[in-house]
Amino acid sequence: MTTLPLDHDTQDMRRGACPALSAPMMTGDGLLARISLTGAITPKELADICRLAKRHGNGMIDISARGNLQIRGLSETSAPRLDADVRALNLPLRDGLAVEVPPLAGQDESEIADPRPLAEAIRDGARTITGLAPKMAVVVDGGGRLRLSHLLADIRLVAISETEWRLTLGGTEQSGRIFNVLRETLVVDTVLALLKRLASLGNKARGRDLARDIPVSETAPHTQPSSSGLSRGSTGVEVFDADRMPGTSPSMTAQNASASPFDLFALSDDLHAVGIGPAFGQAKSESLIALCDEATRLKVKSAKQALDHALLFTGPEIACRKLQAFAGDCGFITSASDPRSHIAACPGRPACNSATIATHEIAAAAAAECGDLIDGSFKLHVTGCAKGCAHPEPAALTLCGTADRVSLIAAAKASGQPFAFAHFADTNATLRRLSDLVRRERRPNENSADCLARIGSARLAAAATGRP
Repeated sequence: MTTLPLDHDTQDMRRGACPALSAPMMTGDGLLARISLTGAITPKELADICRLAKRHGNGMIDISARGNLQIRGLSETSAPRLDADVRALNLPLRDGLAVEVPPLAGQDESEIADPRPLAEAIRDGARTITGLAPKMAVVVDGGGRLRLSHLLADIRLVAISETEWRLTLGGTEQSGRIFNVLRETLVVDTVLALLKRLASLGNKARGRDLARDIPVSETAPHTQPSSSGLSRGSTGVEVFDADRMPGTSPSMTAQNASASPFDLFALSDDLHAVGIGPAFGQAKSESLIALCDEATRLKVKSAKQALDHALLFTGPEIACRKLQAFAGDCGFITSASDPRSHIAACPGRPACNSATIATHEIAAAAAAECGDLIDGSFKLHVTGCAKGCAHPEPAALTLCGTADRVSLIAAAKASGQPFAFAHFADTNATLRRLSDLVRRERRPNENSADCLARIGSARLAAAATGRP
């Protein structure tokens, strides 16, 4: 069996490194391979993937924040075998650029527009574009209940009507820079032109780099677009000037934020979907196999990777409700009220070479002991290092492992300035003190995120260190 040509001394361990099925990445517990799907599979097929994870890896499976499956503990000889065996299953594997749509796309009657045709056209058109950044991502969001608003995207399309799409560059839907509003007939050519521009800038260029180059046009009266409302951007593709579109402005923020995937959803064709996920995005193969076997027994039709480390199982309502109860009894997250669903924790030590703390142990204790703090208004970020892979955006509160202690950071990314430090052994006691402070200080109708921001770093630091 051919081994993988990996140089362990130069292996790229940056957040920008992107593992794939055929190009796994070295971690603390061996090689990690990512399986990205573009559509639903059957519960039996998902169980087959789990069995391959046991056969070729250490049996641990991650479900990433973007819904990708990650197989852990592979070796240089077993990784190619996993690649071959997964491909032999004839699954809808993603090949090329990540073009993502909401997990309920095409089945959600509350959608403004079905994003799948545009996504497929962009995916096909991008096959000949080489030299893009490894983690380049395009999001096509038609609206509905499970939005992708909080996911980072280099290029994002959001439906604002059945035939018009708002295009933003970089960041989340709220933080991205509005590029233009497009008629549907212009979307694919515009996105492909932007991707070609990014490729020409080198494989480290991202959507935010193009966003910095967008000239701020003079504010124009909001009128219906006409031939005179067309402008030629730096991409060379004719697009509508966003300032000339009704109801849009460069300061527009995301609306209709996504609901939690951990719920039961009524779909078209008398079907339902239920969201189920492992704690902190990681499960043993045996646990997922048992879940999939029960889904098959209940005649659940399909399984699909979803956002926030979840899986969506689709079938008749009664089957989904029974599967939800089974999953809850087995320790899976099945409800948005579960505090574990509001904690973003990377694999941590020893699974990751960069990590200095056992993130899942800290996160599990936090979920059990700090319910007053973890109310769903923010993601508590527990990270093994300052890369912050599990939650690259700023968080209201972050616990970050360092070489000799844990740093506590407020309203910033994991690489931000700490307001206090805790010894490894005192981490959860420190978090309990912060939780107690929030419980005492919270005003009527105030959530934890707002309370943390109002309290401020100085008082948080005093509470973290036990000072009055």
